[in-house]
Amino acid sequence: MKRIAFVVQRYGLEVNGGAELQCRQLAEHMNKMYDTEIITTKAIDYVTWRDEYLLDEEIINNILVRRFSVKEERDNNSFNKLSANVLKGNSSKQDEEHWMQKQGPYSPDLIEYLESHKEDYDVFIFFTYLYYTTYFGLQKVFDKSILIPTAHDELPIYLKIFRDMFHLPRGIFYNTTEEKAFLEKKFHIESIPNNNGYGGVGVEVPENVSAEAFRKKYGLDKFIIYIGRIDEHKGCKDLFAYFNEYKKRNRGDLKLVLMGKEVIRVPETKDIVSLGFVSDEDKFNGLAACEFLVLPSQFESLSMVVLEAMKIGKPVLVNGKCEVLKGHCTRSNAGLYYQNFYEFEGCVNYLLMHPKQCMEMGENGQDYVEENYQWDVIIKRLSKLVEKICIRK
Repeated sequence: MKRIAFVVQRYGLEVNGGAELQCRQLAEHMNKMYDTEIITTKAIDYVTWRDEYLLDEEIINNILVRRFSVKEERDNNSFNKLSANVLKGNSSKQDEEHWMQKQGPYSPDLIEYLESHKEDYDVFIFFTYLYYTTYFGLQKVFDKSILIPTAHDELPIYLKIFRDMFHLPRGIFYNTTEEKAFLEKKFHIESIPNNNGYGGVGVEVPENVSAEAFRKKYGLDKFIIYIGRIDEHKGCKDLFAYFNEYKKRNRGDLKLVLMGKEVIRVPETKDIVSLGFVSDEDKFNGLAACEFLVLPSQFESLSMVVLEAMKIGKPVLVNGKCEVLKGHCTRSNAGLYYQNFYEFEGCVNYLLMHPKQCMEMGENGQDYVEENYQWDVIIKRLSKLVEKICIRK
């Protein structure tokens, strides 16, 4: 049986992050076909990268997880100052690699392990282009590597160090066709074997989802829902401003319900309800109970929560400045998108006032997810790429 390793910045049941969850789900499904391991750090928090896991090795859902210490925690204030200078685009390669080290998680022992144990594995699958573990790890095992970039149009990707890095992997597993088009145009990597942009995750929804249970538990009835980190970088500041303005201009009892960690302050108003972290049961029940999902983020490489909402049969309203989210809506005909407040207001009112069309959009979304985001389809695409890399070595 071939031996593969997923290399990712953090990993565990306690880790909250879309890319990290995608990594864990892919690894657990690939473990049915390959001898699968995880190579990661002892960090949980992506801001400080401090060591929190104590064990060097542990088994999580039948997969061996190898953890390496982070040698230097990140000081966010000094890192933000460094980023402000480096991301202007005038820095040297040496400056940019220093930035990458500070970006973290800085784990030279992990990189040394990859180099010294290269021959023990058939393929290394690197997760997320943005971090130290991928940038320096790829350089050690590039001829046995697959990159899952989870990339989008953001400032760091314009750093010069990534020009060479994106040419290193022997295969690329894209999450979406938009990600593929963006990266191929930017780095001219069309010749690297890939999955034609149809990647992502398999979307699973519990069988016994209950909208009524959610309404009863939280005393909520007519609401739209946001699920994810409550952060300015996720578009939440604009969402709060848009929703408050909407409520001033449109009478009614509509509320905005938030699920996720509060990184920024949530406005104190009766119309915005923040539930914090919730269980998966509450998340899916909330999706079933809501009018529709809203996702204001401009920077997404896939968005599992959009696909989960579609799977449940709910329309979505997304930021039209994000090509990936816009692409989901246009291909599925299961959602609307906006680029300013007036479009936001118009979309909200359309979705609230057209129940028949919303039902049809919900059905379209279910068909879209069923066709493109089932685990057997995803794993077949990734394993095909793994086998291709093994043949080419």
